[in-house]
Amino acid sequence: MKRPIYVLFVVLLLASLTLAACGGAAKQKVRVATDATWPPFESVDESTKQIVGFDIDLMNAIAEKAGLEIEYNNVPWDSLLAGMAQCQYDASISAMTITPERAQQFAFSDPYFAAGQVVTVRSDNTDIQSKDDLSGKTVGVQLGTTGDIEAQKIPGVNLKSYDDIGLAFQDLINGQIDAVIADNPLALGYIGQNPGKLKTVGEVFTDEFYGIAVCKTNTELLAKINKALAEVKAEGKIDELTAKWITSGQ
Repeated sequence: MKRPIYVLFVVLLLASLTLAACGGAAKQKVRVATDATWPPFESVDESTKQIVGFDIDLMNAIAEKAGLEIEYNNVPWDSLLAGMAQCQYDASISAMTITPERAQQFAFSDPYFAAGQVVTVRSDNTDIQSKDDLSGKTVGVQLGTTGDIEAQKIPGVNLKSYDDIGLAFQDLINGQIDAVIADNPLALGYIGQNPGKLKTVGEVFTDEFYGIAVCKTNTELLAKINKALAEVKAEGKIDELTAKWITSGQ
């Protein structure tokens, strides 16, 4: 009597193992670098200590579509760029503008967000109306960003570079610098966090597009990311995240 029961047990065990194996392929682990000092795209939530933001939500949505398991690495901007060039990371999402110079060092996904540089000043400032009024002024930028590059083109600017753009905006609020040049959505984020203290002046004066950086030799990962990005775009994810993180003033 015991033998049939034993055989039945073995058959059921093998069946359960087969079903478990067929339940889904293991997800591909991907190391993604980000510089979490750039709200509303990426920052550290002080209450949870988790990295949050537009980019993080977008990358998580892409990962779900593409079957990826993301390991986020919060690193300084210069280390992020160097690490991506050396393929120390598989990918990076960090409000990164697609530029020809960067495209020589690593690959880029299709664009996912249009941005541009803008000047931010204190709300009570009356003598700076655009970037053309910055000669002789002290202007804060984040080192190595497109804001830094554009600010260097303005004659007579006293440039002050920061590793963390948040420190530039804090110095602006405290009256230690006259203006900050940074990406428009980033500037709007800081204005929303500091009501009545800051404002943008003039027009957005560059046309830029953000992309996800990928190790140049990993064409398979790039294809997966682009496919998933197209799918989440078609589902309206970019508009959803824009409403959540940018126009809501988070």
